[in-house]
Amino acid sequence: MPTSTAPAATSTAPAAISPAPAPGATPVLPPLRIGRHVIGSPVVLAPMAGITNRAFRRLCREYGSAGLEAGGASGATSLYVNEMVTSRALVERTPETMRLISHGPEEQPRSVQLYSVDPVTAGLAARMLVSEDRADHIDLNFGCPVPKVTRKGGGAALPWKTELFRGIVRAVVREATPYDVPVTVKMRIGIDDDHVTYLDAGRIAEAEGVAAVALHGRTAAQAYSGSARWDAIARLKEAVRTVPVLGNGDIWSAEDALEMVRRTGCDGVVVGRGCLGRPWLFTDLAAAFAGSSARVRPDLGEVTATLRRHAEYLVDFYDGDEQRACRDIRKHIAWYLKGFPAGSTVRNRLALVDSLESIDALIATMDLSAPWPGEAAEGQRGRAGSPRVVALPENWLRSRDLDEAQAAVVAQAELSVSGG
Repeated sequence: MPTSTAPAATSTAPAAISPAPAPGATPVLPPLRIGRHVIGSPVVLAPMAGITNRAFRRLCREYGSAGLEAGGASGATSLYVNEMVTSRALVERTPETMRLISHGPEEQPRSVQLYSVDPVTAGLAARMLVSEDRADHIDLNFGCPVPKVTRKGGGAALPWKTELFRGIVRAVVREATPYDVPVTVKMRIGIDDDHVTYLDAGRIAEAEGVAAVALHGRTAAQAYSGSARWDAIARLKEAVRTVPVLGNGDIWSAEDALEMVRRTGCDGVVVGRGCLGRPWLFTDLAAAFAGSSARVRPDLGEVTATLRRHAEYLVDFYDGDEQRACRDIRKHIAWYLKGFPAGSTVRNRLALVDSLESIDALIATMDLSAPWPGEAAEGQRGRAGSPRVVALPENWLRSRDLDEAQAAVVAQAELSVSGG
């Protein structure tokens, strides 16, 4: 397929869209409605720790705007959610958390994901966000499978305690509703195959007034291993009738998203690891859902220019701290270069960059005319891991109710993930 000439490092309008869409294409999905917000491209960026900060969201939006050349389908109209912050850290206004909830002037709606294990703290955090006009949408994290989170009863472990889950959702909806700020819930199938929670949680969230529910089709025990179970998304769609149901898991391409919608009937998709090193995926998704075959196929010049621009935006995000920004960009380099003939020496040196100048010097040694490598650049990205026994508080699975000892453990849960 033809590709564009690589833009300069300061370019903000990536190209390389091919082929042109067929005129009069029929949209596959209508815009997604989340409360008062109309999300033109029914796609949500999944919050990812250390990834979906303001710099990355800005990059995705800019690439998404290239979709305007693809028959009017724009990935810039997707919903871009910031990385998770804890309610406690937000209420305490820790500096790093305040940085994480910052948004650029181009971000509308401003979307914040909260992690909480306590209805009171969750309510206070939500009140702060809405009363101080810091968010237009709040997402609640009940899907994190990380041991330090589940060990204290948080994340994917929490919906097992039905009334605790209900209390957190109710508290946040109560605070957000007077400000017309919609609340959504993101969750997993359950703790493991013997402790499934998603159908109960979906019905509870719907009854408590959330604007949408999203399901990652894996259990906490799966982490990111194996395959996402899209059939669970279909069952949730049957159970939750009055608000949109979004599907998440194993969307590596626009074609994957179309297949998920076909198989599950979901109202939109949530994309996580699939966009690592590929901010143009949101352009592909917007085009696909608009009924277009247009796809972004950048050459190495455009990819390295995007990587460089990402680093530049990170410098701004870290208030001019170039070294910190370069330490951050290092983890993205392998994702950007996947499938390209960059060479191990260059890749290794890029993984040690400490300045924008050093990035430029290394990029200058590469063959920037190398075309999009096709299948070699596609497929799974990020760590998959392996199935595991989920770390939980003592006797957590004995009952769906929270006993006194477990309540004491949960009360301390946000301490281990505070600060953002």
